[in-house]
Amino acid sequence: MNMGNIGTAGRVLALITARGGSKGLPRKNLLPAAGRPLIAWTIAAAQESAVVDRVILSSDNDEIMDAARTWGCDVPFRRPPELATDQASSMDVVAHAIEAIPGYEYLILLQPTSPLRTGADIDAAFRLMRECRADSCVSVCEAEQSPYWMYALDEKHHLTGLLPPPNDTSRRQDLPPAYVLNGAIYIAKTEQLAATRSFLTPETVAYKMPKEKSIDIDSAEDFESFRRRVENLNS
Repeated sequence: MNMGNIGTAGRVLALITARGGSKGLPRKNLLPAAGRPLIAWTIAAAQESAVVDRVILSSDNDEIMDAARTWGCDVPFRRPPELATDQASSMDVVAHAIEAIPGYEYLILLQPTSPLRTGADIDAAFRLMRECRADSCVSVCEAEQSPYWMYALDEKHHLTGLLPPPNDTSRRQDLPPAYVLNGAIYIAKTEQLAATRSFLTPETVAYKMPKEKSIDIDSAEDFESFRRRVENLNS
């Protein structure tokens, strides 16, 4: 399937989620890097995508909502207070958006804390999902530590391997690669999300991203690393 056909597969809604309360890094969605707030990097990626028909924000914070509008993102509603707490799940927020903005066949969840994912990544993940005839796709990167080299401790402090090495492999470099969700892209049919309340099913396919694009900003150190990187590239 070529890129020109992707957009006709169904109406695609991109949902950017950004609540105001961030205990680890206050106001992180608004922190500036290379001339634009963090959230604008994700808005730009969604706008650059060939498959996305509409980009919306779910937030409870006026400052974030104003910034999103400034950078061209639609803000059709304010997130209810009960969905802006530490106890509310991402799927609660997704379900609210699907109910508030019906009529879309696919939803793409994009989190501002993954600013290095691009429109090309979104399109490639969507294409992979369609080519595999899957109903959902998530982005992953290779795990830094192999689960085959991880252990549990019993009450006597004895080590027990979490997974037996395949084929008695003992060298780290011979172990099969393992992958983790990198948080950058979640795509699913809205029907699947309504039925399962999850982007992950046994049929979900994975779009592999390199580690250098899989940054997940959670702390001041994470943001400073990202800021220095993009500002050095733009200097």
